[in-house]
Amino acid sequence: MTPINTALLSFGMSGEVFHAPLINAHSGFNLTTVLQRSSSRAKDLYPNVKIVRQLDEVINDKSIELVVVNTPNDTHQPYAAKALEAGKHVIVEKPFTVTTAEADSLIALAKKVGKTLTVFQSRRWDGDFLTLKRVIDNKLVGKIVEIEMHYDRFRNYIEPNTWKEEAGIGKGILYNLGSHMLDQVLLMFGMPKTVDARIGTQRPGGKVDDYYDIRLQYDGFHAIVKSSYLVREPGPRYIVHGVDGSFVKYGIDLQEQALKEGKSPKSTSWAIETKEWWGTLNTSIGSLHVEGAVETVPGNYLGFYQNVYEAIREGKAVAVKPEESRDVIRLIELCYESSKLNKAVSA
Repeated sequence: MTPINTALLSFGMSGEVFHAPLINAHSGFNLTTVLQRSSSRAKDLYPNVKIVRQLDEVINDKSIELVVVNTPNDTHQPYAAKALEAGKHVIVEKPFTVTTAEADSLIALAKKVGKTLTVFQSRRWDGDFLTLKRVIDNKLVGKIVEIEMHYDRFRNYIEPNTWKEEAGIGKGILYNLGSHMLDQVLLMFGMPKTVDARIGTQRPGGKVDDYYDIRLQYDGFHAIVKSSYLVREPGPRYIVHGVDGSFVKYGIDLQEQALKEGKSPKSTSWAIETKEWWGTLNTSIGSLHVEGAVETVPGNYLGFYQNVYEAIREGKAVAVKPEESRDVIRLIELCYESSKLNKAVSA
């Protein structure tokens, strides 16, 4: 197994909490370089890494095979393009880009240069989502009539000194959290027929959207996707109703908190959810009424990097196809259009 020399383009939340620990935990990767404009914190945690101050130092380093573009959203396209043009494989942090046109340009460029391009849609590997998907795939509630998905937080203040709270395209809760939820919906059901969205700013003094309520209409059922920064008492994360029954899941995947606490994703107890957080199924199977808890499938963010390794070293398909993440951006654009017009729009 020849490790893939990898560079991170920043060491903020995504770099320190997610990418660096996952890369470090996988023997198929070697974190060699971290771009930090002023700090050298990455070297404190990973003494063998090289700290660089300029993007070109990463781009011009021929030993680097893989670049993780985990920078502000509006830099994803230009930075990823530079890396691809330099002959490097690329992982782009979600959201893929800020416009569909930017996404299309990167997809075309990756095909032209023959390099792997994928997007860190990590919440495909959340335990709660993996469980929900199995319930749906196994038709445990029968034909679906409605699914409701929430990704809520309580943050009633404006976080200081962060680009995420500044006005501009590609910022706000829909790009931040919505890119996860819409990716999950698209993975399960594909593009909807219509999109009806309401997007707003609820926190006093806020410059970016911090609330959305989206209804996606499909043939015979609809999906409701909601997020807010003003939910102090969270309700269910997932609710799905079908002609035979319902499945309800509270709580959120354990992996982010575990990574923040410095736990290893290679631990045997990784992402094992306790029984009180298991989802509830109330349904009919054949002539039987079945009611009870559904054990949560363990989450596995390391599975994303395992797939990237297999794509680069073994030529396998990436699990997160850039075309799929491009559709997420298109859906986000449609949500903004619908909210502006105050009506549903065709997808």
